[in-house]
Amino acid sequence: MSKILETPYGTRDFLPREAAAKRAIESRLAKLFSEFGYEEVVTPTMEFLETLTNSGGQEIESNLFKMFDQDNRTLALHHEMTTPIARLFMSRLKNSPLPLKLSYNTSVFRFRKNQPERQCEFYQAGVELLGVSNAFADAEIIALAAQCLKVAGLKDFTICLGQVEFANGLMEENNLSAAVKSEIKNAIEHHNIVELEKIVDALNLEKSAADSLKKIPKLNGGIGILEKARALAKNKKSLDAINNLQEIYKFAEIYGVADKIIFDLGIIRDFEYYTGMVFEAYAPNVGYSLAGGGRYDNMLKDFDIGLTCPATGFALGIERILTACERQGISNDVQNKNIY
Repeated sequence: MSKILETPYGTRDFLPREAAAKRAIESRLAKLFSEFGYEEVVTPTMEFLETLTNSGGQEIESNLFKMFDQDNRTLALHHEMTTPIARLFMSRLKNSPLPLKLSYNTSVFRFRKNQPERQCEFYQAGVELLGVSNAFADAEIIALAAQCLKVAGLKDFTICLGQVEFANGLMEENNLSAAVKSEIKNAIEHHNIVELEKIVDALNLEKSAADSLKKIPKLNGGIGILEKARALAKNKKSLDAINNLQEIYKFAEIYGVADKIIFDLGIIRDFEYYTGMVFEAYAPNVGYSLAGGGRYDNMLKDFDIGLTCPATGFALGIERILTACERQGISNDVQNKNIY
């Protein structure tokens, strides 16, 4: 095929029926966001590079699509939406009454080579809840994510819920260096238990401390797993993380979504800005998450050292939801109209 007829690597066309199904789900999500009190915002597709890497995200730079403006400043296409919305809040909405509920629906860009089912341009919808630090806000975010999957047509899905401060507390308890913490987090994030055990064994820790670190990615299951995690925690940070998850779960019961929750203390997420609960949503026969998010109380401080503003939110992958629906036999198809 001639190059002029191809799409760039990692991009795709949506044919009429595909585009209609995509738009149908996006419309339902927009309606649901509004019902929960979230107002839509739209930010530029491109941001200054220093904006997108401001919150400890320099490691993502190699995955950004970059360009230069006429003043020779480096720009990049946004790779997620939490950072642009944080920038928007700091520049335009800082004096708004809190809490502030914002939603979005946009395409994002990330260069990812040789990763099946992962596009370089993909579509996300999501929300950010700014100005509330309690477990009720986190439970609302989880409940809204669950409801999003339901209005998309999915019935069979699971929300895996974790808390990054549990693992952080265990590592700080053992006075690990920043470099070692990074290695351990990377192994946990990629569920590489063999590599994790290798790293921990090289530290020559006491057996109980080493065993606790090795068990982090294995701490997954129902509400009972939290007591097993509590038995491993000998520090306040990890204990507070367990208490936080228990509180979130109680509110999730009130919201009616607790039956969808599985705890997983091995969920770290891939962005350094998460500071509390984190979660990912999965469906059968789909080997990647449909949605993910969590609490990020320090990001806004990265834009203004003097500002403290808690925040929590999530993003949904539109194409991933469409794939999950297809594999569960759920049609979001729109019938062709007879225009004759």
